[in-house]
Amino acid sequence: MTDGKAPLARLLATIETDEPDADLLLDRFLDYAGSLGLTLYPAQEEAILAVLEGRHVVLGTPTGSGKSLVALAMHFKAMAERRLSFYTAPTKALVNEKFFALCDAFGPADVGMLTGDASVNREAPIICCTAEILANMALRDGACDVSYAVMDEFHFYGDKERGAAWQIPLVTLRDTQFLLMSATLGDTTEIERKVEGFTDRAVAAVSGRQRPVPLSFEYRETPLHETIEDLLTAGEAPIYLVSFTQRQVAEEAQNLVSAGIASREDRATIGRELAGSRFDTPYGKEFQRLTRAGVGVHHAGLLPRYRLLVEKLSQAGLLKVVSGTDSLGVGVNVPIRTVVFTKLCKYDGEKTQILSAREFHQIAGRAGRKGFDDHGRVVAQAPEHVIENKRIEMKLAKNPHLRNKLHKRKAPERNFVNWDKKTFERLEGSRPEPLTPRLEVGHGMIVNVMRAGGGGPDGGYRRLVEIVRSSHVHDGEKRRQLRRAASLVRSLRYVGVVELVPDPGRRGSRLRLHADLQEDFSLHHALSLYLVEAIERLDRAAETYALDAVTLVESIIEDPDIILRRQVDRLKDALVARMKAEGVEYEDRMRELEKVEHPKPLRDFVYDTFNAFAAIHPWVGTENIRPKSIAREMYEKCMGFNDFVIEYGLERSEGLLLRYLSQFVRTLVQNVPAPARDEALEDVIDYFYALVHMVDASLLEEWEARMEGRQRAPLRGGVEKKDASDLANDPRKLKARLRGEMLRLLGCLAKARFDEALEFLRPGEEAWTERRLSEAMAPFYEACGAIDLTPRGRRPEHTFVRETGRRTYEVVQRIVAKDGSDDWMLVAEVDLSRPFDEAEPLIALKHVGT
Repeated sequence: MTDGKAPLARLLATIETDEPDADLLLDRFLDYAGSLGLTLYPAQEEAILAVLEGRHVVLGTPTGSGKSLVALAMHFKAMAERRLSFYTAPTKALVNEKFFALCDAFGPADVGMLTGDASVNREAPIICCTAEILANMALRDGACDVSYAVMDEFHFYGDKERGAAWQIPLVTLRDTQFLLMSATLGDTTEIERKVEGFTDRAVAAVSGRQRPVPLSFEYRETPLHETIEDLLTAGEAPIYLVSFTQRQVAEEAQNLVSAGIASREDRATIGRELAGSRFDTPYGKEFQRLTRAGVGVHHAGLLPRYRLLVEKLSQAGLLKVVSGTDSLGVGVNVPIRTVVFTKLCKYDGEKTQILSAREFHQIAGRAGRKGFDDHGRVVAQAPEHVIENKRIEMKLAKNPHLRNKLHKRKAPERNFVNWDKKTFERLEGSRPEPLTPRLEVGHGMIVNVMRAGGGGPDGGYRRLVEIVRSSHVHDGEKRRQLRRAASLVRSLRYVGVVELVPDPGRRGSRLRLHADLQEDFSLHHALSLYLVEAIERLDRAAETYALDAVTLVESIIEDPDIILRRQVDRLKDALVARMKAEGVEYEDRMRELEKVEHPKPLRDFVYDTFNAFAAIHPWVGTENIRPKSIAREMYEKCMGFNDFVIEYGLERSEGLLLRYLSQFVRTLVQNVPAPARDEALEDVIDYFYALVHMVDASLLEEWEARMEGRQRAPLRGGVEKKDASDLANDPRKLKARLRGEMLRLLGCLAKARFDEALEFLRPGEEAWTERRLSEAMAPFYEACGAIDLTPRGRRPEHTFVRETGRRTYEVVQRIVAKDGSDDWMLVAEVDLSRPFDEAEPLIALKHVGT
């Protein structure tokens, strides 16, 4: 299927053979480039020719030098040959952007996306995905039908945590043609040799240091606000102001608003473009205020739809300054003329150190975009104390009598490494460090490999050994990984994930995954195996079984430190207030406060079972269990996303909470064996699935708009109306959505927050107001007391969905009181016969009463 409006789709329609030669493909593709007014650079031409001739290509050219056009050529070749091609990137933001760009080029019907959080048009001939998705597919399917793979930002091959995802396709997909590209590759000679040896296909290395848009570099010792003012006055916007913590990003954004960088006309234009956008989360009001003032904010703590809005406004030239972390340093195509580094040191997860040459160039390379600028600027600020001390010296030179009043500042003692102009010049002139291959065998890798060939001759442990031996790590590391693999397989056998069965085709036995495991069973968390074992020790008859299973799932997920710190702060505040009221002395209060930890349900059970598990499985090594209560607290207290954000002051970390909840749901679904999931636990899955989807479904909505021919009304952040057929045809998904809405409404009524309750109601025949809701609930409070929001009061059997017509339904939610009575109910109607907004409620309340 081709889209007649998409330029490359039109060219594909002119190719009448499924086996076009390189000359024909080159001729058609040059027609496309010419239609865009493009003249190929020598490196582009060399790389495109190599791609069309069937060679692997390692492309190392600067940002803005047209690597994306080479990637388009590979996808074009795949489409012309009716073959499957993949585009991979390290971040979901970059995957999202390339997904929409490829939709523009080939038509949305022929482009799909897989990121773990989102799945769009997954059967398309062009798939955009994170690198981990392709790596897992390559492990799961030994004959994975991927003819072409573009691996963008390939410098992640050397990343300590994620590098294996870039290496695994290179040592498993023998018949795939690869395009490996990055602006900061360094020396790739050894990678080229190993890829050519494994695939028996020639590799073309194409490199160049000449930028289409030249960069100038400047070191500043002026206060940051003066630097920004000078750049704006000189016409050097758009500016990307780089900080390395979300707190500093927010502070600098506020400072920019105070400086009034946007004119009245600019603010009016932005206001018109934001009309209809959704700002319905707690941070939405602050985000909207900053954006309307012409200041963008971009970091991982933002919801995806807010980041997407900043990117679109920037692409339209409406934001003069964007304050963000290095999140824009990874490929997102936002026009930036000037990059300003507030610091040249950052915390890397272990310690604070000066940026590497690769990190510096990856960020600096965003300055000066072809087609937007004729030059780019890179500015680095001196350390704040150096700038301040210089100002003091100037004052003292004019006013020596102030020597006893003005004191120089010292360098920060924590989270700081000093830099100076020489540091900046060294980074500017340094080439990226060599890439070091990374590989770590884990349970997830073993389970995926076991799926390939069902553990037969072409799969199983033998294939795992072959992958390790083919890997790019040195021989000593290969031996270490093979020993680790053997130990992990023994552990998997111990808990029954892997079983030894007779092999009728050969003498002896073979290993395979247990036959009862669900198809999407996965063990990608390091402690997934502990979860499988520990969940078997829970009491299935206990009323808290589902909640306890939630705790075990949360215990193996990485700690979202910001959220846990806010929970601790809240507990400390309550404890201080209580101890003050009780007259506890200050020193005693301080000692008690040091003992406060974030909530850890099942603390003793989790630690005891984990210690026993670690004693049996020595490979656990430095891994540790992390009990916490985020999803559990939300579910127990019937808290919505906004409720939790407000409760703990997480406005600037909404994206972090959303990612955590998404990871929680995936871990629960993929890591808890199906036999261990009872109705209550399935209800937890449905509850959080609906919650996550309603908070941010921006990517799916935009793709649907394109499929319907509504090309990106790009700056409209509001949700488009969509057809309800998918929801109506999936009874379980529908009930989960309606039940989630009813429970959120119930939570508002329980807390007498009638204004918020109205936000969860779709307008219907009944006109509800705060006063009317209050009056309707008053007899319940008088007769029954309070609503029971515990899991007992929110069991699935208290929600009834009845179809009343074609795509129309009645929903009844029984209101359980704390005294156990359940005579009261909420009755609502749902009409799915009309298009609806994905983020807006479906229920229209009809009745509250007995």
